[in-house]
Amino acid sequence: MGSPTVIKFPSYAKLAFVLISLIIIFTIVYLGQNVLVPLVLSLLFAILLRPVAAFLNRKLRFPHVIAVLVSVILLVILVAGIVLLVSWQIADMTEDWNKIKTNLSNHFHHAQQWVKTKLNISYIKQKNYLEHIKQETLKSDSQIMGDTLNSFTGTLLSIVLIPVYTFLILLYRTLFVKFLYEIVAKKNWPALQDILCQVRNVVQSYLVGLMTEMALVATMTTIGFMIIGIEYAMLLGLITGILNLIPYIGILMAGLISILATLGSSGEISLIIGIIVTNSIVQLIDNNFIVPKIVGNKVQINALVTMVGVIAGGTIAGVPGMILSIPLIAIMKVIFDHAAPLKPYGMLMGNSVPEKYTPPSTT
Repeated sequence: MGSPTVIKFPSYAKLAFVLISLIIIFTIVYLGQNVLVPLVLSLLFAILLRPVAAFLNRKLRFPHVIAVLVSVILLVILVAGIVLLVSWQIADMTEDWNKIKTNLSNHFHHAQQWVKTKLNISYIKQKNYLEHIKQETLKSDSQIMGDTLNSFTGTLLSIVLIPVYTFLILLYRTLFVKFLYEIVAKKNWPALQDILCQVRNVVQSYLVGLMTEMALVATMTTIGFMIIGIEYAMLLGLITGILNLIPYIGILMAGLISILATLGSSGEISLIIGIIVTNSIVQLIDNNFIVPKIVGNKVQINALVTMVGVIAGGTIAGVPGMILSIPLIAIMKVIFDHAAPLKPYGMLMGNSVPEKYTPPSTT
């Protein structure tokens, strides 16, 4: 028998295949986000909890099922503790609701005066404009309520499913590994083993670094807000630390929430400057010391790919997509680096930039 015929496609055809594949993948992810987002979150949590389950199983002699169950319960307790702490702080804030409404009303009146003085727009025109916005909002109230109900139902379902998925992924981990070895040619087993080890190390290191960063940012912000006299310093510090998990956009959202909360609790505009200065200092420390030392060296992805990935993740799956974008890109980079046809894409995603590049000679 003769050797099999090898079909070689031109470069533009290969690029077309890649683009078509990406479109198909993004379409599947967008349409199936309600299923895929909880599943991917559970996979990341399972990778994070694997050393805990292994310790309970091997060192403390827990049965495998019990070790996995205890690991998931510890994760649930940790998350529930953070939620309860934030809820406790919000409950304290609601006790001052009447004062918050009064302060916001005063600030709104001052804003109206500024608009009238600087932009020469009368109170009546401002009122008519606000009434128009109100009417437009009321027209879509039923749609908003429906979307809110669907979102709440989806979130509640995810909260229930994520621990269950995490438990099952940890429980059947060896089955999934065996499946991967069965579908990969034997000659590629060493590469597969290397990919699995690197993915595990990257995800574990990144998630641990991310939680450490969240705790440090929350602590620094809380201390800074306490120094300048912000009333709900701990709550706003926790919110800043949690929202900082969303790259680039999270800190802006946290700053806006802190400013609005402070405007409601105090009539002093000078505190707003303090919030901006505190957030700027915390971000300066975070970007130049915490991220490079704790998080940055775990995931070798350049800033451009990170930013595009975060925006794409947000477009496809909202806030969960933004949070998941970086670890997913890191996993893709590990796979690309080990697949010869995809190595150029892995190089493009990396942060190793040559000072000078001379194309190879064609002669």
